[in-house]
Amino acid sequence: MRDYRQEYEKRVAWIRALVGSAHAQGVVFGNSGGKDSALVGILCKAACEDTVGVILPCASKRNYGLDADDGRALAEAYGIETRTVDLTPVREALVAALGEAAALNDTALVNLAPRLRMTALYAVAAAENRLVAGTGNRSEIYMGYFTKWGDGASDFDPIADLTATEVFEFLEYLGAPRQIIDKAPSAGLFDGQTDEQEMGVSYRAIDAYLLRGEAEEKDLAVIERFHGRSGHKRRPIAVYGED
Repeated sequence: MRDYRQEYEKRVAWIRALVGSAHAQGVVFGNSGGKDSALVGILCKAACEDTVGVILPCASKRNYGLDADDGRALAEAYGIETRTVDLTPVREALVAALGEAAALNDTALVNLAPRLRMTALYAVAAAENRLVAGTGNRSEIYMGYFTKWGDGASDFDPIADLTATEVFEFLEYLGAPRQIIDKAPSAGLFDGQTDEQEMGVSYRAIDAYLLRGEAEEKDLAVIERFHGRSGHKRRPIAVYGED
């Protein structure tokens, strides 16, 4: 297990230096009410007093209920300024406009919310000279379980090297709100959705593979399939003339 006291101190110092070198006023992050955003919010607030968490409900009923409640619980526990931007009307307008140009399938529709959230966060950042903090963990990144130019877009990510298991342990160390620690990981993209159910493999299995190279055959098949088909998400934009 990592030394989370030392991890906390080093990450807070890193964020503080990053904000300073960018001459930014502060930090903004998407406060989803989940584990990853909770850890990022705690670290950023410790590093930069002017940290804002934005709750960004978009279509899913869960976004307005459980997720928003947990996001507010985090903000109250750590003194994080909170704002809410309801993106549902924006999504509805975009779907209607795109309907004249293309027949949107489930993949296209599901990815709208993360990209609208990214747009909202960068608008706040641009208006107030803030850096956008990413909330992707190592397990999600390896699996490609994020939306390109959506929740995969940020100016920095203070937890990208931590597996989902380590994020859980870190939050336990920090004494984060119990309801956030105990809830099933979910991107909140639609009602009833959970990460593990959608991927078909548990984070425990993913992390055992990443940390120790251990995996049952059926889990390894899923992990390799997700990792292999999502390589484009982890690579820089292809540029003509470069290998």
